[in-house]
Amino acid sequence: MLLSSVEAAYLQKAGVKTAVLERRHVLGGAAVTEEIIPGFKFSRASYLLSLLRPQIYRDLELKKHGLKIYFRNTYSYTPLLEDSVMGKPPRSLTLGINKSENLEQISQFSKRDAKVYLEYEALLDHFVNSIDPLIDSIPVDTAALTQGSLIKRIRALKTLKPIMKTGLHLGQYIPHFYEIITAPAAKILHRWFESEPLKATLATDAVIGAMISPQTPGSGYVLLHHVMGELEGHRAAWGYVEGGMGSVSMSIAKAAASHGASIFTEKPVDHILVGNNGKTNGVVLQDGTEVRSKLVLSNATAKVTFLQLTPQDALPDDFIRGISKIDYTSPVTKINVAVDRLPNFLATPQKEGTKSLPHHQTSIHLNCEDISVIDKAYEDASSGIPSERPMIEMCIPSALDPTIAPSGCHVISMFTQYTPYALADGRKWDDKERNDYADRVFECVEQYAPGFKASVIGRDILTPPDLERIFGLTGGNIFHGAMSLDQLFLVRPLPSYANYRSPIKGLYLCGSGAHPGGGVMGSAGRNAALVAFADLKTL
Repeated sequence: MLLSSVEAAYLQKAGVKTAVLERRHVLGGAAVTEEIIPGFKFSRASYLLSLLRPQIYRDLELKKHGLKIYFRNTYSYTPLLEDSVMGKPPRSLTLGINKSENLEQISQFSKRDAKVYLEYEALLDHFVNSIDPLIDSIPVDTAALTQGSLIKRIRALKTLKPIMKTGLHLGQYIPHFYEIITAPAAKILHRWFESEPLKATLATDAVIGAMISPQTPGSGYVLLHHVMGELEGHRAAWGYVEGGMGSVSMSIAKAAASHGASIFTEKPVDHILVGNNGKTNGVVLQDGTEVRSKLVLSNATAKVTFLQLTPQDALPDDFIRGISKIDYTSPVTKINVAVDRLPNFLATPQKEGTKSLPHHQTSIHLNCEDISVIDKAYEDASSGIPSERPMIEMCIPSALDPTIAPSGCHVISMFTQYTPYALADGRKWDDKERNDYADRVFECVEQYAPGFKASVIGRDILTPPDLERIFGLTGGNIFHGAMSLDQLFLVRPLPSYANYRSPIKGLYLCGSGAHPGGGVMGSAGRNAALVAFADLKTL
C-alpha cells in the first residue's frame, strides 16, 4: 500500500499489490492541472519539467502513457528597466540553446563575460555529470556500515560506489566543487562575471524556491540542482508539459495502473497503523476505513508523515526532535493568471499580430537587473514583510501549448519571492494581504509590459500558508524542506535515516523530503520502492 504513483509503478511491476491514496480530488500532489478559471488550465503549483529522471521516463514508458513535452529553445529572458536611447528599446538578455547567440547577447553588457561564459557552463556541466551517480543512488547506510553484521557491512560497502565514481569524475576539480556547494552563489558569480544582468539572471537558479539570498553560503548547490535535469536526452533542458503538469502525474498513474495498481483520490489518511512489534500494519483513512499492508510509503513531508500521521509513542524521542527541527521556511507565492493577450514587453516590442515570440516561450525574469535587487527582496521578507520589489519568474506555457487556454488567450504562471510564511506585527495572509501583494507584483509587470494589468481576466494567489493548506507542503516549502547542505544526502531527512527507512519497520519516506530532494524528479520514489521491495521478505 502506497501514497504515490512512482513507487506504485515500480512495486507493482515487481509483483507487489499496491494502492495509491491521494488526499485531494486530483492526482499528483503539487504536479497537478486545475481549471481554476473556466477555460484556463493551470499548472497550479509546479509548472516546468526538467528534473524527472531519465531512467524513470524510460522504465515507466511515460511517452507511451501520454506524456508530451514542448521543448523551449530559449531558456531565459531578462528585460531591463532603462530609458530608451536614440529611439532604441531598453536592453534585454536572452539565453537559449544557441551558444553563439548567447555570447552575442552577453556581449551587449560585457565582452569579457562573453569570453568566459562557455567555460563557466562547461565547469557546471562537469559538476552535474560528476554528481549524477549520486542522484539515482540510495545513500550509504552508515549504521550498517559501522555496526551491522558482516553481510550487512559488505552490502553497505557497495553503496559507497557512487560516491567513489563522483570523486573520480571530479578529479582535480574537487576543491572547485567543494567551493561551489559551500560558498554563496554571489561569490562564485562575482568571480566569473562583471555584468549585473547576467549575474542576476544566473543567481535566480541559486535561490528559486529557497528562503536564501545569493549571499547565503551554500546557495551554489541549489544552482546545480536546477541545471542537473534532462529531457529526452537534452541535458539541462526545461519544457512545458502538454495539458499542464498534471499530465506528468497522469502518465505515471497510467503506467502504475497498467501493471495492476489501484489508484484512489479523495482518500485522506488519518493515521498510520503501528503494531506492538514496531511494524506498520497499514493506514486508517479519515472516513474510518482501514487499509492493511506490510508496506507504507509516504510521499508527504517528513513532518506530516512522522509528527501528524504516525503515533508518537511508536517513535524514538531523538527522532521526533530531529524531525521537528527540519527547516521548512518558504519564500514563495505562486500566482496563476488568465489573460486575454500576450504581454508586450518594452524591451522586445511585439509590432503586430498575436503570435508568441521566443521570449514569450521561456522563463521571464523580472526585477532581476542586479543581484542587489534580489538581496533587498530577501531582506524584506526576512523582516516579515512581502518584498517591495519581488523577484518574479514568469512563464507562459500557452505560448507553446495550445490545449490549456481559449484561442487568443493565455495562461501565465508567476513564481514570486520573497514572501514570509508569517507576516510582521501578527498580520495574517487574508484576502486583503494576498491581493495587496498580487497588485504589487502586477505593478512590477506593468513597468516592463504596459497594458498587462488591463489584459488580466482572473488570478489565483497562493501564499506559503495556502501552499501548505492545499498541497500539504509544510511551511509552503516546494522542496519538502530546505535544500541546504545540512539537509542533503546523508542527512536528508535525518542522519541514519537517509536510506528511506524509518524507525518503524515497513514505513518509508519517498517524497522530496528524502534524497535527492525537491523538484518533479521521481528519484526518491524509485529508490524508496527498491529499498522497500528488498525489505519485504523480512517483514
